[in-house]
Amino acid sequence: MFVHSTHIRIRYSETDQMGYCYYGNYAQFFEIGRVETLRAVGISYKELEARCIMLPVVELNVKYIKPALYDDLIEIRTFLKKVPGVKIEFDYELYNEKNELLTKAYTSLVFISSETMKPMAAPVDLIDKIKTLM
Repeated sequence: MFVHSTHIRIRYSETDQMGYCYYGNYAQFFEIGRVETLRAVGISYKELEARCIMLPVVELNVKYIKPALYDDLIEIRTFLKKVPGVKIEFDYELYNEKNELLTKAYTSLVFISSETMKPMAAPVDLIDKIKTLM
């Protein structure tokens, strides 16, 4: 398993009148975690796109436990638990500054060729990089 951590601060524009982070924003937080995790592995989304590889989300599951609040510094822990094949799966945990678990989530993404629009195997170099970290 490989775990990467990234931090963001909840902005005023991301909250409702109660100061709670709007639930729809969480998908963006998971994207931040995913992008930064892949960058930490040694490959960027930009690089994948340049190689005609897209990664659409095909599944998202979220469990909201406690609300994130305006001005909270949130830690996004992103977990890669297995080596990708045609799909890559991420688990997430969001924590506040008190180290309280706020949210748990899961996403599944599929490697797609932008030339054929068909599923494809994960790039070998990405697989190798992930294997060395696990």
